[in-house]
Amino acid sequence: MARRLHPHRPRLAVLASAALAWQSAIAGPQPQDPALRASLPGPTQIASPVSVQLDANVLAGLPRESVNARVHDATLRCEGVALITLLRATGAVPEERLDRAHLLRYVLADARDGDRSLFSLAELDPDTGGRAAFVVDRCDGKALDPDTGPLQLLVPGDTRAARALSRLDALTVVVAP
Repeated sequence: MARRLHPHRPRLAVLASAALAWQSAIAGPQPQDPALRASLPGPTQIASPVSVQLDANVLAGLPRESVNARVHDATLRCEGVALITLLRATGAVPEERLDRAHLLRYVLADARDGDRSLFSLAELDPDTGGRAAFVVDRCDGKALDPDTGPLQLLVPGDTRAARALSRLDALTVVVAP
């Protein structure tokens, strides 16, 4: 004789399953079992933080590019150096293809007035994100005035110019925690 299931038993199983899922959601994330990892991450050998020198002589020796960017309802026609080129020329980022450890780093840009912008190296790396950002020192054929310069950071591909910085003062490359 075939055993007959109680008509409410499947519903009870669904409710019990939902209760367990709810209980684990409230408890929050559980610590990961190290035995489940293929290997434990080793300590990083990458220096952090690395300050990038914003030197006119360094910028003058690098390939310059024309940059058109929209900032505050105005189109700027400027020239300067690609941020990734500057980072590589100063040794803050290696010349070769970036490995995973380097892709876990970010660039913090600071302006004299306290404004800041952040970029991941992954987004700037031509082999990964390819986002163009530029350190410019000339717009409309002239050196930048003291209100915007002597250096400005432009990101022509950003939909809004939220990461553009006037009066760029410092660049720092940091390993993400």
